[in-house]
Amino acid sequence: MVQGTGSNVGKSLIVAGLCRLFANRGLKVRPFKPQNMSNNAAVTVDGGEIGRAQALQAMGCRERLSVHMNPVLLKPETDTGAQVIVQGKRFGTMKAREYGTQKATLLPKVLESFSQIESGSDLVLVEGAGSPAEINLRTGDIANMGFAEAADLPVVLCGDIDRGGVIASLVGTHSVLETDEQERIKAFFVNRFRGDTSLFTEGMRQIESRTRWSSLGVVPWFADANKLPAEDALGLENGAGSGPVKIVVPVISRIANFDDLDPLRLEEGVTLELIQPGTPLPGDATLVLLPGSKSTIGDLAFFRAQGWDVDLKAHHRRGGHILGICGGYQMLGRTIADPEGIEGAPGTVEGLGYLDVGTVLTPEKSL
Repeated sequence: MVQGTGSNVGKSLIVAGLCRLFANRGLKVRPFKPQNMSNNAAVTVDGGEIGRAQALQAMGCRERLSVHMNPVLLKPETDTGAQVIVQGKRFGTMKAREYGTQKATLLPKVLESFSQIESGSDLVLVEGAGSPAEINLRTGDIANMGFAEAADLPVVLCGDIDRGGVIASLVGTHSVLETDEQERIKAFFVNRFRGDTSLFTEGMRQIESRTRWSSLGVVPWFADANKLPAEDALGLENGAGSGPVKIVVPVISRIANFDDLDPLRLEEGVTLELIQPGTPLPGDATLVLLPGSKSTIGDLAFFRAQGWDVDLKAHHRRGGHILGICGGYQMLGRTIADPEGIEGAPGTVEGLGYLDVGTVLTPEKSL
């Protein structure tokens, strides 16, 4: 199991790379992540959803996607609540505090899925979520040490030097863990080093000395990582390219499946620009692209609060093109109705009115 000193330290990409490495060596290898929090999801062959990172890792393994590779997926809808997907299907919507009291009840499902993935595998590479140092979340944990303990897995810990403080983050993680958890971590490595890795030799020695963990070394910075799908919005970069076709994307608060934009990043002749909240949509855009959303009605209100609806109207009046994907498409319609409160408070709101369509949200969705 690969755990990290925090979110976005590079665990997902490291596991994906190891998946391909061991697959190339002829092993039957599969990925697994017990709990993921991401609005970037992929559809599996068995008809459910998993986090995009596990989909990438499955590609690394040359394996078909399965809901069992990521049995619990949390899709944030508000600052305090998320939709809970269990084994690919909607389980319900919970506030963070409610989920904290309920997550331990999901451990049997998580272990059931792990057994499915483990069966017939030579090797399973498990990715943690967040950090085991979040000891305030340790009770009922299914994401890090709680799962490692339940499945009796050895752990390797990843630290990110690019964000700074990597010695403190690794040594600090050691200091807050229980003794049995310290012993479960067999080794550590330092990720995302820019430049001459030998310059950190003394740093590695200090970490080894203070934790008694073995060092697996330093992983150099991998610039091409931005060509691969990011797991969550923390990995969202400002855009790419410098071509004459300018595509702008307003970054709504619950942006979902934003890896849909990745082909545009790599397309010659295209400039992709992500417009942050509080910034107007530029008047020279060729295309305004409204992305997917995990909370369509909430994000439509967010869109209007930025004044982007006024900017979009001006763009349209100038003859500019508009494209909506998934939730963005729904926003472009006449109405959006959520009679059962699937994504928030029940109700119906007016859309932006560019398309003669109406959307009704229901508990079962097409994937």
